[in-house]
Amino acid sequence: MNSSSQTTPCIPRPHEILVVDDEPLVLEMLKHSLEREGFHVVSTTNPLKALAILNDRDFAVIISDQRMPEMAGLDFLVESRKLRPHCSRILMTAVLDLPVIVDAINRGEIFRFVAKPWLREELIATVRNAVQRHDLITCNEALQVETGRLNARLRDANASLEAQVRAIGEEKGRVDAANRELAARFENSLDLCRRILTTYDPILGSQAKAIVEFAGLMADTEHFTDPERHALRSAARLCDLGLIGMPREMIRALRGGADKLSERERGQLQSHPIYSQTLAALVDSRPEVGDVIRAHHERFDGLGYPDGLAGKSIPWAARCLAVAVGFVESGLPKAAAIQALLTRSGRDYDPEAVRLFIKVSHLAQPPKQVREITLSELAPGMVLASGIFSPHGLLLVSEGQPLNDATIAKIQSHNNATPISQRLLVQT
Repeated sequence: MNSSSQTTPCIPRPHEILVVDDEPLVLEMLKHSLEREGFHVVSTTNPLKALAILNDRDFAVIISDQRMPEMAGLDFLVESRKLRPHCSRILMTAVLDLPVIVDAINRGEIFRFVAKPWLREELIATVRNAVQRHDLITCNEALQVETGRLNARLRDANASLEAQVRAIGEEKGRVDAANRELAARFENSLDLCRRILTTYDPILGSQAKAIVEFAGLMADTEHFTDPERHALRSAARLCDLGLIGMPREMIRALRGGADKLSERERGQLQSHPIYSQTLAALVDSRPEVGDVIRAHHERFDGLGYPDGLAGKSIPWAARCLAVAVGFVESGLPKAAAIQALLTRSGRDYDPEAVRLFIKVSHLAQPPKQVREITLSELAPGMVLASGIFSPHGLLLVSEGQPLNDATIAKIQSHNNATPISQRLLVQT
């Protein structure tokens, strides 16, 4: 099917032709010739009667003789143009002189001239062309009307769309303002929690501030998904809320070592991540935040609390937070605290989390021309600045050895079986 038939609104009707000639014999011959070609013909010998017919009916083509007693053919065609401007007008005349031709073109917009006597083939070809012209004009007008209608609908649709876009923009502005207000309130709530912790125990407040700083440095790296990044930042500020319900004397005793606590006090201490998780949900209800808070005292070897989780069953953000908490709460000088993390790496802490903490905190600066990396950052072409050893002292990769895919796969495979706890240093 022609696609134009699906889109154009004009469907040509059976073509009707009006023939006007004062000679009945000529009129009958014209009618007979045209009807043989399938045209529907209306004929009359009177041009005035023809105008009355045109007032009620439309035609594709009007054929008129020039010399008629009631009205000249040209005058008749000029009047017919006023009634039916889209009709193709053909003037038949025995005498073609220049004034008639010029007048016909200027006044009547005549489509063609046919000289008498006519050739039948020429007449039929002329009429077919006239019909085609009429169809093109009427279809073009219908298309223009349809185009105007569609343009009007398009203007209405565009106006509606612009109104919707404005409404969406206004709504977005309101939502953005509400989000900014919520973010400000959230920050105020987090800050209030820290102030409450500081008021309850100034040392706890000071430690919380340091933990938040270290957690932020870790979260700023590419090693976290967006939910993990948010959970780490938020959990760092809320993880010790559960200590507020503990006796101050017990917290002070804890700083001297957990072995100074009674069995009952140790039970209370090991429950504080759960209390913190419950209180934190009032400030940040995201489940991943509560999961990190609950698990930030779990140990990599499974001997932590409160749930005895081990290895990668501990959320990654919680493993990282545990390192920051362990460093801050150790109370040791920086160098000694770093060494304590390395000593407990693979046992209390995830070695990769320890390496990330040391890298971003800049507390243990590697020598010049040496860069600290995490296990996940190992790449072919790197040259080790120090050898890599297993926890039992077995040399896995020697110092100065360039890394390739096979060497890296060997290191990662060994780490999966027995975590490598040392720092990883490569030459720059």
